[in-house]
Amino acid sequence: MPLDAAAVLTWYDRHARSLPWRTSPADRARGVSPDPYRVWLSEIMLQQTTVAAVGRYYARFLHLWPTVGHLAAAPLEAVLVEWAGLGYYARARNLHACAVAVVERFGGRFPTSSEELLTLPGVGRYTAAAISSITADERIAVVDGNVDRVVARYLALDVPVREAKDLVRESVQQAVPARAGDFAQALMDLGATICAPRNAACILCPLEPGCRGAKLEPLAYPVKAEKAERPTRYGHAFVMRDADGDVYLRTRADKGLLAKMTETPVSEWTSDRRPVVPPLSSDWQHRGQVVHVFTHFRLELEVWTAVVAETGTLADGWWADPRELDAEALPSVFRKVLVAAGVDE
Repeated sequence: MPLDAAAVLTWYDRHARSLPWRTSPADRARGVSPDPYRVWLSEIMLQQTTVAAVGRYYARFLHLWPTVGHLAAAPLEAVLVEWAGLGYYARARNLHACAVAVVERFGGRFPTSSEELLTLPGVGRYTAAAISSITADERIAVVDGNVDRVVARYLALDVPVREAKDLVRESVQQAVPARAGDFAQALMDLGATICAPRNAACILCPLEPGCRGAKLEPLAYPVKAEKAERPTRYGHAFVMRDADGDVYLRTRADKGLLAKMTETPVSEWTSDRRPVVPPLSSDWQHRGQVVHVFTHFRLELEVWTAVVAETGTLADGWWADPRELDAEALPSVFRKVLVAAGVDE
């Protein structure tokens, strides 16, 4: 049985989540159109990140840069500072590049067709579909992790979702109604609230009558894929302070993990433990270990501190007042390092 779009929309009209970036179904019915810039901003922030974590970042970005033109005109460094802590930092670089592209190629008008959206930096198939569907009711399947789970249970897929992506997408595509944007958000809401990862409130679900998983064991779906073991890497982090207590920081390389973000000096991150080689001679003190988990590996950093003189050998960075570290583009792992080193933020 195909997905019942009418039942899903009836449920959504009554139970839609209230989210800062969402135009409610009642407002949509009154003719209020979602702002493509705000939808895009929220979708980029929500990639690999929870709704709860995104809220304050979204509000802050809109306060600083209320339009795509304002964001395009902002220095990349300022965008990275505001993004710090949200993770997956390539998103911030692509966010800024995309804003610049919208201004340069579309005159500041944010495109709303999936075809045009796919030409922009950092906009992939899912993001293009979400923006075009939500802002222009383009009848295109929008499939995120929540929708994957809803459809996997509905069809009682006997293989992991990643092995049936085309089937999941086609099942959604066949059901997309004229209210495409509300339908897309309704399926996301179902997955976030009713058909959740560890709970399936089937009695409340508008899709229950046709759901195969509900008639079997809904929590058995989606079938879990085998997880690859996450490797561990090791390294050393060096927190240097001068006589005034300022902290030495520098900018990471232009490419690679955490590119262009701010860091304390660190060693190479390797698959085996290696002896400590400080960046300069001093009375180094070991301050413990910081553990940080990235998507593809676990990192163990040994933290070392020293008081050093401001010297020309440190010309590639700068000295920062520890009371003003919020103004630095420090990723979470380096904020952990500074805490372990006893630097008050």
